[in-house]
Amino acid sequence: MAAPLDICLFGAGRIGAIHASNITAHSAARLKYVVDPNPEAADALARACGAAVAATDEALGDPAVGAVVIASSTDTHVDLITRSARAGKAVFCEKPMDLDLARVDRCVAELEAAGVPFMLGFNRRFDPSFSELRAAVRRGELGRVEMVTIISRDPRPPPIAYVEVSGGLFRDMMIHDLDMAAWLLDERIVEVTAAASCLIDPAIGAAGDVDTAMVLLRAASGALCHIQNSRRAAYGYDQRIEVFGERGLLSATNRSATTVARWSGDGVLGPRPMDFFLDRYAQAYREEIGHFVDAVTSGKRPEVGARDGRRALALAEAALESARTRRAVEVPHRR
Repeated sequence: MAAPLDICLFGAGRIGAIHASNITAHSAARLKYVVDPNPEAADALARACGAAVAATDEALGDPAVGAVVIASSTDTHVDLITRSARAGKAVFCEKPMDLDLARVDRCVAELEAAGVPFMLGFNRRFDPSFSELRAAVRRGELGRVEMVTIISRDPRPPPIAYVEVSGGLFRDMMIHDLDMAAWLLDERIVEVTAAASCLIDPAIGAAGDVDTAMVLLRAASGALCHIQNSRRAAYGYDQRIEVFGERGLLSATNRSATTVARWSGDGVLGPRPMDFFLDRYAQAYREEIGHFVDAVTSGKRPEVGARDGRRALALAEAALESARTRRAVEVPHRR
C-alpha cells in the first residue's frame, strides 16, 4: 500500500479547518503541518488533526511534504503559490488566486514554469447535483444550450470588516457563479452586462461595495447566462441553477436539512433551505479535496486549474466595469 500524501495546510481559520478535517478523513492523505500567523489557532487545529505546527520555510523545506493546501487570506495566495511551486509541491489554493489580474498572470506563468499540479478551490463544481447537471448537459440531453440561470443569495450580509478586504461582491461572491457559468456553457464568453445596487446594508455601500447584483453573459454562440446575487435572503441560503435548451430544461434546486413537509387544511409547509454555505456544500468540499489528492497521487491533471481562476476573475472585472459604466463590456479573447 502506498504511503499517504503528506500535506501542509496554510490557514487555520474557518475554511482551513474544513480542509483539515477532510484531509484527515482521506485514506490516501495525511495532514503533516499547519501554518498560521496565529499560534493559538495553528496549535488548536494541529492538535485536533494529529499534525504539527510549522513555519513556512520549515514546511516547504521538508521533502516529505508532497502538497500544500492554501486556505489563508487572499493577499497571501500568490506568494504562497509561488513559493510552494518553486519548492516542487503540488498546490491547492482557495479562490481567488488574487484580486489583481496582472499578479494572477505572473502567478500562472510561475506555475506553468514549475510544472507542478495546481488546483483552484471552486468547490461548487464538486457538488453532486451541479456535477450531475453538467454531465447531463454534456450527454446532450438538452441539445443546444440556449439559456443558463444561476441564483446565489446569502442568508445575511457578511461583517463589514470582511467586506472591506474581500475585493467586493463580484470578485468574492459572484466569482463562484461566473466560474459555474463558464463551466456549464463550455464556450468562450464574449460580453458581460451588469447592474448592481446597495439595497440591504448602507455600511456595505459606505465600504465601496454593493449587495445586490445581476449579470448577463453572452457566449460566442449567442447562448445567454443570467446570474443573480444578493447578500440577504430571509428564507435561507439560496443556491439554484437552471439550464434551458432546445429539448427541455434541467434544474438543480436548494438543499434542506430534512425532506419532511407538513400538509394541512392551511396549506403545505416545507423546510427552509440550509442556512450556511459550509453545510450546503459540505459534500462538495469533501469531494474537492478528494479529487485533489487523487489527482496528485495518480499523476492526473486536476479538473480546476489556474487558467480557470484567471478566466473567472477576468469576468468579475468585466462585470465591475459594466456596473460602473452602465454599458456592456466585451471580454478580450485570450488563448
